[in-house]
Amino acid sequence: MKNKFRLLFTPGRKLDTDQLIFKKTVISFTVFFFMFGVALFGWMKLRQLPRDQMGTNTVIRSALNTNESIFSSILSDKHLSKSYPKSEAANPARRNGNVGMDLHKMVADFANWNMQVVKSNGDTLHITLADLKKLPKTEVVFNFKCIEGWSQITYWGGVKFADFIKAYGLEKETALKYIGLRTMDEKYYVGIDMASALHPQTILCYELNAQPLPIDQGYPLRLIIPVKYGVKHLKTIGTLVFSNDKPKDYWAERGYDYFTGL
Repeated sequence: MKNKFRLLFTPGRKLDTDQLIFKKTVISFTVFFFMFGVALFGWMKLRQLPRDQMGTNTVIRSALNTNESIFSSILSDKHLSKSYPKSEAANPARRNGNVGMDLHKMVADFANWNMQVVKSNGDTLHITLADLKKLPKTEVVFNFKCIEGWSQITYWGGVKFADFIKAYGLEKETALKYIGLRTMDEKYYVGIDMASALHPQTILCYELNAQPLPIDQGYPLRLIIPVKYGVKHLKTIGTLVFSNDKPKDYWAERGYDYFTGL
């Protein structure tokens, strides 16, 4: 066997077809196992590195933060998601995710629902759906994109987040860097950079296809933010807070990108 290998790899030696196939097979498997070993070694070393406060490897988080810095720097009011005719919107719309959707508990709580908005001074506003419906209505029809790999044109209606801020005198809070939102059962939570929250297409949404939100789509109020992937479109809002520090984020704690922009 040693002689066979020596003959195969002797410089300038002519090989027949079978010998050439065998030689290429040996080289391919050698390269494969070498690269597999390098990848395995790198993966094991990566797992041993320290983790940040969200539980993510610091090297990975550093790369994600770099992406966030780049994408946030190009976000502007002129960076709009493409709009579509209402006739192209899916009906019914597909639901993305069910974490934080404890439907039995929420159905019992809807009669007394209000969104708790915690101001920077600690005061809390209790805002009902009727309060929000008194404000100018905004509609968005865009291609909703999910990190699971699917997308769908959807039609939503509600209050522009920037209009909500103005109506309730929350301009001081917008000087902070982030908003945090939690579902009614507090099992799902997201953090949103303030620039994206104030984007002209971001709405506090109470309608889907010109009808009240279905329960499984976030009734009575959810966030629709077209410049983000679906994981940021929090359903059944219970609490909204303002912060200079990044609020807790369900998927960021599981190693995903915090910014999650499009």
